[in-house]
Amino acid sequence: MGSLGEDISETKNTKPLGVCFLEYIKGTPLNFKTYQVIVLVLTFFGYASYHVTRKTTSIVKGVLDPETSQLGFTHWPTSHFLRRGHGAEQKPGIRSGWAPFDTSSGTAMLGEIDVAFLSAYSLGMYFAGHLGDRLDLRMLLTIGMIGTGLFTSLFGAGYWLNIHSFYYFLVVQVMAGLFQSTGWPSVVAVVGNWFGKSKRGLIMGIWNAHTSVGNISGSLIASALLKYGWGWSFAVPGLVIALVGLIVFLLLPVSPEAVEIEKEEDELLKSPEKDGTTEPLLVGKTDVREKAVGFMEAWRIPGVAPFALCLFFSKLVAYTFLYWLPFYISQTAIDGSYLSDSTAGTLSTLFDAGGVVGGILAGHISDRLNARALTAASFMYCAIPAIFFYRIYGSISLNWNIALMFITGMFVNGPYALITTAVSADLGTHSSLNGNSRALATVTAIIDGTGSAGAAIGPLLTGYISANSWSAVFTMLMVAALVAGLLLSQLVVAEVSAKIASARLRRAGDLPRSSMVEP
Repeated sequence: MGSLGEDISETKNTKPLGVCFLEYIKGTPLNFKTYQVIVLVLTFFGYASYHVTRKTTSIVKGVLDPETSQLGFTHWPTSHFLRRGHGAEQKPGIRSGWAPFDTSSGTAMLGEIDVAFLSAYSLGMYFAGHLGDRLDLRMLLTIGMIGTGLFTSLFGAGYWLNIHSFYYFLVVQVMAGLFQSTGWPSVVAVVGNWFGKSKRGLIMGIWNAHTSVGNISGSLIASALLKYGWGWSFAVPGLVIALVGLIVFLLLPVSPEAVEIEKEEDELLKSPEKDGTTEPLLVGKTDVREKAVGFMEAWRIPGVAPFALCLFFSKLVAYTFLYWLPFYISQTAIDGSYLSDSTAGTLSTLFDAGGVVGGILAGHISDRLNARALTAASFMYCAIPAIFFYRIYGSISLNWNIALMFITGMFVNGPYALITTAVSADLGTHSSLNGNSRALATVTAIIDGTGSAGAAIGPLLTGYISANSWSAVFTMLMVAALVAGLLLSQLVVAEVSAKIASARLRRAGDLPRSSMVEP
């Protein structure tokens, strides 16, 4: 690492202005637990705001191209503000759409914009992670959030400025994707800096609910503002994330070292002799200046490649449901009748609710078993029959649909949440790094960046496959879930073998009772 990087890294040890103000008002320094609460709250709402802005295009598509839902390509059904209800009048001016998306090729254009956004997001993730281990994460996150707010608002500005250039909207979405890519590596790295490994899965499983909270909030905000003009559906979420970004800049403590506070004892690394673990969490016991880990070096960390590839197929499944489930529900007869687009959109949020439960369960189970790969693979295998039963029996009745959708969301989003949070943080502090703490953002970016490529491909393929057969779409999802589980086979075998060997040693009395991993 050059001197520039070293100079930049030294600027990290500066308390945020908001923290200094709180300490001034309080009269005493903030304690460690208070900092942890601040970190969880700020990163939760910070990343939720990213998802609020990410959902707007899915909702507004029905206005830009009113025929989208009939053509079977859109990622989200026409909003309830647009659909003709029983005896309701179609709103004037909405049917014509917005040029250039109101033509016969409008649906394809919207699809291209989606792919461009997710591709920029996926590629930008790798660079963002590389920068995150070299720059102040608070500054990187603030710039990313304000930039996201700016370009989200610029997309909506096309409404008031009467812009009808496809390339304007394409470039704006590409730039929004690049700025959005700064979010995930940054927040995971910050949370990983403040929380030890013992309960990291459960904590991050609960914390990861920000994704569903953001998705649901974004859908509701964008839909509610459509009646005032689709530009507001972009401008307001853009303003929200920019304001949250300013709060992050003022208050977010990046790490205990940055605010000059020592970790509490239960957050420090326990030695292998004490807890029997072989993948210890880092501790700063060295005075040697840490160097940021290179991109290829991060790929060679044991477990990074299998989990990254697993997430590719896991996010392919999750994002296909995220973008297509409301449309699928509206196009499927449930108990002999079809639901309106608004009802289908509302109903689909139960998939996200199941995902919240799945993320918490996966995190808790992986903590109890101390087996991330085994937990993630088991959830992916369970997702296969869940997807199958939802396709076959989801149309029997509304109650069956709700129950099966919730269960499917739990098994699909459970491993997705686990891998993008606890697993990424674990691997970013792997023992092969010899205590180097400056790999969290890079590892997180590699794993989620690879997963985001699957997130782009899944919805795109579904757009074409669903035109012929929804059964083929669900078959694709089941195959992807199977492949995701199989990619972790080697790690699962290693975890199981280690536990069998440990159990044998305990029975033989070779290990003291204190060396057992607590259940």
